[in-house]
Amino acid sequence: MLTWRPNSPATWQEAIDRFHERNPDVEVILETGPSSSTQLHDMLSQRLRNRDTSVDVFVMDVVWPPEFAEVGWALPLDGSFPEEERELFFDGCVEAVTWKGSVYGVPFFLDAGVLFCRSDLLEKYGLPVPETWGQLVAAADSVLKGEDDPALYGYSAQMAQYEGLICNMLELTGSAGGSLMEPESPEALRALRFARDSLVHLDGMTPPGILTYREQESLELFASGGAVFHRNWPYAWALCADPEMSQVAGKVVISILPRFPEGESVSALGGWSFGVSAYSAHPDEAFRFISFMTSEEVQRLFAAEVGKPPARRSLYADSLVLAANPHFQEMEAVFENAVPRPGSPLYPQVSNRLQGFLHSAIGESEGSIPAMAEEAGRDIREILDRLEE
Repeated sequence: MLTWRPNSPATWQEAIDRFHERNPDVEVILETGPSSSTQLHDMLSQRLRNRDTSVDVFVMDVVWPPEFAEVGWALPLDGSFPEEERELFFDGCVEAVTWKGSVYGVPFFLDAGVLFCRSDLLEKYGLPVPETWGQLVAAADSVLKGEDDPALYGYSAQMAQYEGLICNMLELTGSAGGSLMEPESPEALRALRFARDSLVHLDGMTPPGILTYREQESLELFASGGAVFHRNWPYAWALCADPEMSQVAGKVVISILPRFPEGESVSALGGWSFGVSAYSAHPDEAFRFISFMTSEEVQRLFAAEVGKPPARRSLYADSLVLAANPHFQEMEAVFENAVPRPGSPLYPQVSNRLQGFLHSAIGESEGSIPAMAEEAGRDIREILDRLEE
């Protein structure tokens, strides 16, 4: 079993111990790789490319299944993971592990972008949680003017040139009715202009270093009391609510992300699934382990002990899960509508091109977004055309 280096090794070991108790004929050897998704992908890809039979089960980031399926590294699991079982998981999770009509993974836990709001400041100025991006900017502006604090900013998010920028812009573009795969569309251009002119380059709305911010930097700003609104993944709730780590504990509410007036809220789907290596000598035992790790019992364990959002719908009504994670009550609707990133075996190349384009488009205050978008759209189509060759 190959996974990233867990930040909750005791919980992993407890799950594996439980499996061993019920399956004494199967020995699970947990091998940990890098904590970085990119580095783990490179390590796992190399071993699968070499047909390494020592890997039976592996974890997959949400964007990996099409690639692993297309090149034949992951076994199809249609028979082991039938339709009636898939219906117990959120649709986006199942869509993410599906390629050309077959499923190649079983969802473990998920993530989706959410909005964190300073409830104390909204209440102080009589402002509701924003439903649209325009309302967010207006509310932030009202708070900033009222507080008159040069260390306070309106919005904190992930806008460095990396995968997180794609997630942030997928949400903005999707809520305008557009798609990142068609960056030159009117809807996508509207979202890009908004991000550049109303978020990145509007004085006081975001910190000067926003174009270098990833999850950690953006969260640290918000948790230190430096932003009115913050986009992040659900894991950030635990830190924000901890008075020993956060200056805004007890002053935060979580909500769905804003939308454009005629659009709908969109959250980028994140998360991980389990796959079975096509080169495994023990595929049946491998799936037995996967079935256990994705069961209600184990997903409840990870949710209660370390706050991992379950991929199974039923657990959002589970008393033990909600007692440990009361904010999950607001999460079910978010996860139900979470949108995967574009599925393609060539996603790494698409992602690399999108990252450069998006960072330039929102970072260059005087740049021509339509021209950059047209070039990026042409490049993306050329990448995808390689699948037909």
